[in-house]
Amino acid sequence: MTLRNGKEFLMIPGPTNVPDEVLRAMHRPAVDIYEGPLVETTEVCLQGLKTLFRTSGTPYIYAANGHGAWDAALTNTLSRGDKVLVLESGRFALGWGEAACISGLEMEVFPGDWRKPVDVAALEEHLRADKGHSIKAILVVQVDTASGALNDISGIRRAMDAAWHPALLMVDTIASLGCVPFEMDAWGVDIALTGSQKGLMTPPGLSFVAAGPRAIEAHKTADMRVNYFDWTFRNGPEHYQKYCGTPPEHLLFGFREALRMIEAEGLDAVWQRHRLLAEATRRAVAVWGGKGALEMNILDPASRSDSVSVIRFNDADPAPVRAFARETCGVTVGGTIGELAGKGLRIGHMGHVNAVMLLGTLSSLELGLLQSRVACDRGGVQAAIDYLNDALTPV
Repeated sequence: MTLRNGKEFLMIPGPTNVPDEVLRAMHRPAVDIYEGPLVETTEVCLQGLKTLFRTSGTPYIYAANGHGAWDAALTNTLSRGDKVLVLESGRFALGWGEAACISGLEMEVFPGDWRKPVDVAALEEHLRADKGHSIKAILVVQVDTASGALNDISGIRRAMDAAWHPALLMVDTIASLGCVPFEMDAWGVDIALTGSQKGLMTPPGLSFVAAGPRAIEAHKTADMRVNYFDWTFRNGPEHYQKYCGTPPEHLLFGFREALRMIEAEGLDAVWQRHRLLAEATRRAVAVWGGKGALEMNILDPASRSDSVSVIRFNDADPAPVRAFARETCGVTVGGTIGELAGKGLRIGHMGHVNAVMLLGTLSSLELGLLQSRVACDRGGVQAAIDYLNDALTPV
């Protein structure tokens, strides 16, 4: 018997659900790429990015996924043979470092624990030991969707400053921008990047890089610049130069509508919505894991992401639970990857998601846990409801 005939939920950590308003905005004819509405759309999108990143720096738009943004950040600011320090807290900073190696850079890994965020105090000591400042850039993700870790970006900048280290601070916000607080200028971030397909509620295919003053200065001497990603070309006088050719028109129309929706809700309210849904998820997991069968992967509650919850199964197989949710209930949650592959599941509660979708997902998972005979306690969904009730009730 199936219960899935109805609107299916996609609750993975990206790509995320695209609002109908965004899809409708994309359903229009192509327009002139040199003048008129598309030029205005570009201006709106660039200004919206500055608001999202909380920066007065320069944003760039690429027809690419997040890996393209990685390459853009590296090739525009560094030179062949430069060393980058990769801060491990899961899989994705390592992936960025691997991309750096392919581009001709040297990678050093600051090893981490997949159950913890980056150790800021240890990082400071590591940077103090780099007396010759051989490290030219530090690569870190704010949220790693493989582990569920939330890294302290402002703390990383404080560690760099305390060590008097001049490296560029580059931050991947692909799984965090539009979901959790991010303050590029206030936190001293030199380059921030993100993609369209997660918290920004737009189909995959756009990536964005914001460059601060130190990154712009580094660009002047970078020797890895390539035609497509080059900021100098993209700063040219013609509109098409901002895209190094034909703009991705319909994705831009969709992204402009997503920006409008975020502005209408208010960025602080967006962050609070993600915070409430994430904590409701954690309350459910705490109940389900009462017998030790499963738990949140990240040990410190303060370091758990509000955009994705990574749940580790200790003595049960998560595959039947995921399969039940998908095949019987019509809810798709993510599997774990990297060193956690096959050991848990990931709930993406980011972007266009509300309480109905989150509570429906949690209900499907609790039913799946029971149907799969996982040794868990009942009542996780009720714990999530109780938390939201308390959070929404005026004092």
